[in-house]
Amino acid sequence: MKSISNRKAFVIFIVFFIIVAGASVGVFAWLNLRGAGQVTSRPSDDITEIIRDGKNKTGFPLKLPAGFDIEIFAENVPGARVLVQDALGNFWVSQTKKGIVSQITTSGESAFKPNLIFRDLNRPHGLAIDPQDGTVLYIAESNKISRVQLYSEASLEKIADLPDGGRHFTRTIAFGPDNRLYVSIGSSCDTCMEDDERRAAIYSMNKDGSDFKQYATGLRNAVFFAWSEVDGRMWTTEMGRDFLNDDLPPDEINIIYEGENYGWPFCYGTGTHDITFDISQDAARFCANEATPSYINLPAHVAPLGLAFVREEGWPQDMWYDLIVAEHGSWNRSEPVGYKLTRLKLDAAGNFLGEEDFITGWLTEDGALGRPVDVLIQPGGIMYVTDDHAGVIYRITYQDTP
Repeated sequence: MKSISNRKAFVIFIVFFIIVAGASVGVFAWLNLRGAGQVTSRPSDDITEIIRDGKNKTGFPLKLPAGFDIEIFAENVPGARVLVQDALGNFWVSQTKKGIVSQITTSGESAFKPNLIFRDLNRPHGLAIDPQDGTVLYIAESNKISRVQLYSEASLEKIADLPDGGRHFTRTIAFGPDNRLYVSIGSSCDTCMEDDERRAAIYSMNKDGSDFKQYATGLRNAVFFAWSEVDGRMWTTEMGRDFLNDDLPPDEINIIYEGENYGWPFCYGTGTHDITFDISQDAARFCANEATPSYINLPAHVAPLGLAFVREEGWPQDMWYDLIVAEHGSWNRSEPVGYKLTRLKLDAAGNFLGEEDFITGWLTEDGALGRPVDVLIQPGGIMYVTDDHAGVIYRITYQDTP
């Protein structure tokens, strides 16, 4: 009898445990994922047709500043991520989920069409054009960096190996003012202690991949970076960790200095100790005294990606030196945020003066019309923005009107 009672008690305990665990998972999902369906769904309206047919109609969803116009530069580019332009004026775009890098060429129609060039790649993301030879393209896949002489019969030449996969598998590359090639390598997890020191860091190397060395660390997922043409400093977007709450932690804009540690996984923002990861006093002291704080805090979960500095030529004078940031948009917040281009107002010295919307309207009550990714700003009041949700590239122009 006693053994039967024990078995019955054990069964009751197991059933109770399953019920509690299931309820906990349900609460967690409700708190953290209830906004996901709205943002991942796509409305019946198509942003390409909306822009082509509706710019002058009442109810056009995208809101732009006075003097700016938006058009579809290229369509049928599913998963469009990083965009660069070579010395011959042609554009190259990575399509990470498709495993391809495409050249954007004209088809004689109103919008440009992608011409698939490099296929069967391992989640290609970062692209860079050699600043001293504008027809050499560098491609960062999840596990390596290669380069190729465009408009030739040359094959891709691997120059560096990278840690593959993980939670953050995109690798972004760009040449700095010192002509070294920089690569950002995201963490393998949301929060953890990495086994591979190359993770959650930015590295630099020579053009041939030699002298591969750490530049900065403690960066959970600095997906994009750019250099100020005024003072040469490196700026990055930084995505904060998930599953704290709707308003924590902030996403970040960081100014990167060689040899600095930006705090992840122990801290976020301006030195806030993440006690949900490590409650120790050592971690608290590190966050307070050693970790480099964020430069600008953005709202939590906006998911900042591409960033670019506004040029002087052809742009409104009150925008000179400002930073345009693509907010890809939240996926795990009760009320979705982001899905827009944000203008961070800076003075000539890079001092932060405030934040305001630049282009909004991709997020609707029915879902997301698009999700901006990369930002390419050129002289003459021209900007290109990729969209991996709508599979298009936008061309935004400014026309000064007296």
